[in-house]
Amino acid sequence: MTIGKTVDKIMDSHSSEKSSNIDEFIEITKRDLEKKIKEMIADKKIVGILKGGKRLRPLLAHLSFKACTQGKETRKEYRNALEGGVVIELAHAASLVHDDIIDDDLVRRGKPSYHVKKGIANAILTGHKMLVIGFNVALKHGEEWAKLYVESWNEVVNGEIDEVNFNKKDLKYWDQISSKSEILEIYNKIIDLKTAVLFSSVCKAGALEANMTEDTIILFGDYGREIGIAYQLADDLVDLSKGEMIDSVIVPLLNKIEGNKIKTFDKMVIKRKFVKNKDKIEDLYIKEIKKHIKKAEELSLSKKIPKSIYKDMLHDFPKYIINEMLKEIKIAL
Repeated sequence: MTIGKTVDKIMDSHSSEKSSNIDEFIEITKRDLEKKIKEMIADKKIVGILKGGKRLRPLLAHLSFKACTQGKETRKEYRNALEGGVVIELAHAASLVHDDIIDDDLVRRGKPSYHVKKGIANAILTGHKMLVIGFNVALKHGEEWAKLYVESWNEVVNGEIDEVNFNKKDLKYWDQISSKSEILEIYNKIIDLKTAVLFSSVCKAGALEANMTEDTIILFGDYGREIGIAYQLADDLVDLSKGEMIDSVIVPLLNKIEGNKIKTFDKMVIKRKFVKNKDKIEDLYIKEIKKHIKKAEELSLSKKIPKSIYKDMLHDFPKYIINEMLKEIKIAL
């Protein structure tokens, strides 16, 4: 009994130490990123848009960079990596400004969305301006950086277009889909372009900033993509658990679970069916999330990545960030 307790304490201590390392990394990197944003961005409106973000994407880029350098980079290299983080945050925030218009979302980070405060035309143009600023900085970092920036944004836009079309699918379309796994496969393709591609690109950017070989950069891209898919699935699961119905996904899933019984997009009908099948839906999501976290963890163990505390954090980071999200609905992986 005493031995069991001792082992538990050691395991808890080890887990706590790993979380502590990640917490410290996040705290220091976010602090330095905020300083860099103020240093680089003169437009107060854009600074205002950037306020309040989790900085998850630049954090991932910076962790990838540190895992490649083993934390042995020069101060100049560190500052350049932070600059790359600001580029990433600009592009991400611009996409949110435009998303809020497309989705008619009136609130962002607890405050009125930018288009609500300034009007749609102003919001669209400000989003474009943010992208231009980001591209100019990317150009300073070299042709490969600029190419990655443009290609990533192109894929994100294609993902947004696919999502708009995806949300227009009617029930007849979904009746032709034979299984839950096929629905999730279609859903994952949308996530891959809309969300995961940016996660992939930021990890590539970190490795690129550290002057890694092409095959290592591709490895980091695959790592980021798996995190991106897990992250979006977790984000959607949180929304569903809070009662925000994603009709285009939930209706076909419920139909496959119940045997094609829903013939309407009526909100109350969908909500009743969701509550009845909540555990089954949650299980589907958790299974998919765990699958992609596992893939990211496996990629982080590659011998192409040098050993360091940052490589260890690279392994633990996917589950850490997903659990932080799922805390809101009292789920832990």
